[in-house]
Amino acid sequence: QVQLVESGGGLVQAGDSLRLSCAASGRTFSTYAWFRQAPGKEREFVARRSLGRTYYTDSVKGRFTISRDNAKNTVFLQMNSLKPEDTAVYYCAATNAPSTSSQRTYDYWGQGTQVTVSS
Repeated sequence: QVQLVESGGGLVQAGDSLRLSCAASGRTFSTYAWFRQAPGKEREFVARRSLGRTYYTDSVKGRFTISRDNAKNTVFLQMNSLKPEDTAVYYCAATNAPSTSSQRTYDYWGQGTQVTVSS
């Protein structure tokens, strides 16, 4: 069965770093992505990776990096210089559909991991 299992969230101070992990099982996918949802806000796209290409939303460019360990079928989100506005539940997602930033294209989702950044 296909599962995406996330880990790595936590409580940090502004300026700190975290690395989120998303371990996929059952299948491999052409596109992996990270989304996040802050309290009272809609879920938003953060980053995606497909065929070695990466794309980031403007608010995280230069601070976040999406990568993949192919042998372990695990996707990572390295988050540096964290800001309080990065506080959200972070979700990994995967699809074999054409790569876009739309959450509608992603068929499989992790359970979410909480990232809280204090001032």
